[in-house]
Amino acid sequence: MFSVLVCDDSLVARKQVAKCLPQDWDVAVHFAKNGQEGLASLTAGKGDLLLLDLNMPVLDGYGTLEAIQKQGLKTKVIVVSGDIQPEARDRVISLGALDFIRKPVDPQALAEVLDKHNILHAEEEEVHEVTPLDPDIRDCYQEITNIAMGQAGDHLARTMNVFVELPIPNVNLIEVSELHMMLSDIESHEEVTAVCQGFLGPGISGEALCILSDSSFDDVAKILNVEGEVDDQLQLELLMDAASILIGTCLSGLANQMDVNFSQGHPIVLGQHRAITEIISMNQIKWKRTLAIELSYGLEGYNVQCDLILLFTEESMKMMNSKLAHLLEDF
Repeated sequence: MFSVLVCDDSLVARKQVAKCLPQDWDVAVHFAKNGQEGLASLTAGKGDLLLLDLNMPVLDGYGTLEAIQKQGLKTKVIVVSGDIQPEARDRVISLGALDFIRKPVDPQALAEVLDKHNILHAEEEEVHEVTPLDPDIRDCYQEITNIAMGQAGDHLARTMNVFVELPIPNVNLIEVSELHMMLSDIESHEEVTAVCQGFLGPGISGEALCILSDSSFDDVAKILNVEGEVDDQLQLELLMDAASILIGTCLSGLANQMDVNFSQGHPIVLGQHRAITEIISMNQIKWKRTLAIELSYGLEGYNVQCDLILLFTEESMKMMNSKLAHLLEDF
């Protein structure tokens, strides 16, 4: 059953919020008096939706949102607060909240927000949420990615004069909201810098993310014989160079195998010196589901870890499967 967690230090407020939930909504309602209790309930699986107050003792709403991001907890958050400053709203949205409702809660306003974010029917959608990718199709995508990433690795190796450790591609059809789960192999305490680049082809579109751990930059600078302090600006330049090689060559390799051409947008910095879950939460991709291909490159003898994630819209798979039909016939 879908569960709602109301987190507020006021007993009156908790009851008032609970009473404003749609009367015909079949949900389990749980309560917490502060953010610390709320996180414990979320960890225990109580809270597909969190209605969160901001001003609370022990752990306030801002701290709770930050903890949700860092821990990668799966919950939708709507802030319910009397703090109606524009800055408060902007801050909670940047921390991953879906929306902001002012106190006292109006039942109609709450219903509209729930409907706006398609939460009222979330339980029904859960049944259809996981669509296993056909093994033959996964193998096909994995094989063409192997070829494309090999070309990208070769380009990187020649440019940097190092041996590139090639990964096994991780291919999945996932909910966009689950990106942080896919990236769970990245150390939660490790801060990263990331850039994003959109791409578009006939019937195919998506985003490419290039993520480099902050601890990698010193060795990257050493490999490229960069002298002096590796400041933030230089780090971005190094990442842009690596991203240009990996994204460009990978996409070119995939395009050649599918007999299409991709046009690429300008690279955009998603975040610098941040937790990966924070970067993903702050840059919500607008699709519901994505074909995700994850590649984790390493450089032999160096502390360098670079993750490349190619995200294709679910609609793109129709054209991609058509272009790869000749390969699928061999399975």
